[in-house]
Amino acid sequence: MCYSAQILQTIRRLRRELNVHIDYHEALKLFLRRLDDPGITISRGFENNFTDPATEIERQIKAAIDEHRARQSTKAEQELFKQKTRLVNAERSLQAKETKKAREDVRIAGSKIEALTDKLSRLRRNDSDPEDDRIFPMHYAGVIIRKGDGNVLTPMRYHCRPAGKLASIDRQFPGLYNARRDNIEKFWRAQFGTSHAVMVAESFYENVDREGKNVVLQFQPQPRGDMLIACLYSRWVDPKTGEDLLSFAAVTDEPPPEVAAAGHDRMIVNLKRENVDAWLSPVGRSDAELQALLEERERPFYEYQVEAA
Repeated sequence: MCYSAQILQTIRRLRRELNVHIDYHEALKLFLRRLDDPGITISRGFENNFTDPATEIERQIKAAIDEHRARQSTKAEQELFKQKTRLVNAERSLQAKETKKAREDVRIAGSKIEALTDKLSRLRRNDSDPEDDRIFPMHYAGVIIRKGDGNVLTPMRYHCRPAGKLASIDRQFPGLYNARRDNIEKFWRAQFGTSHAVMVAESFYENVDREGKNVVLQFQPQPRGDMLIACLYSRWVDPKTGEDLLSFAAVTDEPPPEVAAAGHDRMIVNLKRENVDAWLSPVGRSDAELQALLEERERPFYEYQVEAA
């Protein structure tokens, strides 16, 4: 299962290579929603599309991003002051008498100070970083869908909650960020043939067992190039509030020999570029035709390296 991926969300490049435009309506709605729910995690790489706003809606989005970061910075600064005070008091107590509580306070406060300092640094930086485009389950990221007559980059959560299901399915099935191809005409019946998406990825990460220890491997195609990952998505609507949730899952299938040999039993499906438009416009196509698009995938050699601790 693809638990993490390094993806491409730079709209200028996607527009040039795949004629993709930003879904401004969905982007603004999500960034405004995050102001009320700071627990929403949006990929920094998607945010970077609005660093230099040129239109009114881009300026609105940028303002929402800046407001969120300002609120998070204030909260982190307040907590940092609290932990620094805790550390000073604990060190003072240790000078008077060695106690388990004071020693624990020093350890915990020191750890939290380091984490908060790092968080503030990330919130305040203006440059881009490769980690900006790495996504994990429950993160929001930009994926490509067909809307009207064109392709748009739309922010969605990487963990699909199918329409009509209870919200508790997120906890009941924590692996719904991937959609197994052998279950695509069963569990995913409502999405397969109806709502397809593509995630553009540069590499992907998998957990494998090595002598009883979990190791994270980063896989990259050789020769290097963008992978056009087949995805399914759904628009879930809360029956009580009417609030909606856009979310997606990457389609997975049996792995090629080199991925299996590395210790992993699933593989995301890397579409051929000439099949992307057909995948993004599934309505009216037969299951057999859509399955053929998944079968006629790109098959480069996937080289891996162990992720640094």
